[in-house]
Amino acid sequence: LLISYAVLLSNPQAPQRKTLSKIGYSPTLWNVQQDAETNGALTTFLSLTRVKAMEDEPEYSQAAMQQIKDRYTQAADEINAQRSQNLTDNTVVMILSESFSDPNRVPDVHFGIDPMPNIRALGQTTTSGLMLSPGYGGGTANIEFQQMTGLNMANFSDTLLSPYQQLVATRPKFYSFNQMWNEHCGDEYSTSCSIGYHPFKQFFYLRGMNYKKFGFSHLYTLDSDPKIAHGEAYVGPNGTKTEVSDEEAYKNVVEEIRTNTEQNKPSQYIQLITMQNHAPYPDLYGAENEFHGVNETPDTVPERGIIATYAKNVQRTDEATANFLNELDGIDKPITVVFYGDHLPGIYNTANADKNNALTLHETNYFIWSNRASASHDVKLPESDAAYTSSNYFMTQAAEQMNARISPYLALLDELHAEVPAMSRSVNAGVWSAKGEPTLLDDNGDVIDTNTLSSKAKQLLADYKMVQYDMSVGKNYLMDMGFMDVPKQ
Repeated sequence: LLISYAVLLSNPQAPQRKTLSKIGYSPTLWNVQQDAETNGALTTFLSLTRVKAMEDEPEYSQAAMQQIKDRYTQAADEINAQRSQNLTDNTVVMILSESFSDPNRVPDVHFGIDPMPNIRALGQTTTSGLMLSPGYGGGTANIEFQQMTGLNMANFSDTLLSPYQQLVATRPKFYSFNQMWNEHCGDEYSTSCSIGYHPFKQFFYLRGMNYKKFGFSHLYTLDSDPKIAHGEAYVGPNGTKTEVSDEEAYKNVVEEIRTNTEQNKPSQYIQLITMQNHAPYPDLYGAENEFHGVNETPDTVPERGIIATYAKNVQRTDEATANFLNELDGIDKPITVVFYGDHLPGIYNTANADKNNALTLHETNYFIWSNRASASHDVKLPESDAAYTSSNYFMTQAAEQMNARISPYLALLDELHAEVPAMSRSVNAGVWSAKGEPTLLDDNGDVIDTNTLSSKAKQLLADYKMVQYDMSVGKNYLMDMGFMDVPKQ
């Protein structure tokens, strides 16, 4: 009975699950404590343990994985012959900017002044574009998971809603890109190679547990020991207290890199997940919010006031990010920053009511930037490589910008990105659906008809799915074969 109950909990399409929903079952798996309080500890436990992450792969075997490894080792060798740098020569900072996106891209929303002029201007000199997100108004950890591992939610079963809770925590080991820096640093500097910062609680999405499994020496949060150094809540001009500002969160990264540089330690991998633009959006600014005065959004959009508050938040992120990059420019150490919004805020009720807007409401802004001490300063990838992407491609794009040698795994992602620039779960009736064929975008941002895919693209997608199967539910043959290792120079 317990097994049957667990299986139906993990399948949103099961008739029994729909019945449970009608009588009050509402999973909140991003917060297991809240879920247990609401639905019962046994229900929470079972919902996290009996999940079919991927459909069976009949052709899966060690020999099949060896063939894939050999194929992309050759691809990596060809790419690496043209590159001269190492990924780990740079400190790489991944910034997941909570709910950051351009409000002026949303249909029927417009402001007379640009809320993000600094980040927009970066597009003239460095890699930038739009990221296809599987979330709208939520799902942060899924986008983060894709960026950390190179895997994509589109390959998972409908029943897997949150890999951080339902997959990573149950596996004996799990690959993530920061592990390249761990290997580069060695035991002597193991406490500073991979570091995470999140000005919130670490039990959300089981981050505390998963970051340890990924090999981070520490995830600094409001409830970690030691806790994050800069995590004071922001107080708006009208006295309202809200989430930690991006300006405050960035201080943690700058101080860490400066200390690391002064102590002549190796380069690092740093992950920052911000909180400033997280819902809800109370009126923090009152009369000091100029976006109310330049709001050209029609009166027929009832949420126009909340959107104006959000636009002011975006402006604060834009200014803090410009100052942050200026500080990194003054550090004599190669640094590359990958900045991206994880999803749009769930405030655009009018636009979201029209299913024709579904794709636009799943596209956020991103950029890849390198400081003056980096050989890739002012490098801008071609539009075909940058205009559209998804977060699983960020590391291979960063490697291309840095002219850095890559692993066979990154070679697979590099070739796949050239054929399928962005991918995610499909859009259905104006909302992002867990069920259905993946949405694939070309380099113009148009949806790809899967019937028109080239034989190379089909092969890459099949290989990618098999790799994800090995890493997620299989026997991790590829990790043991060195598929994730960059050849030594």
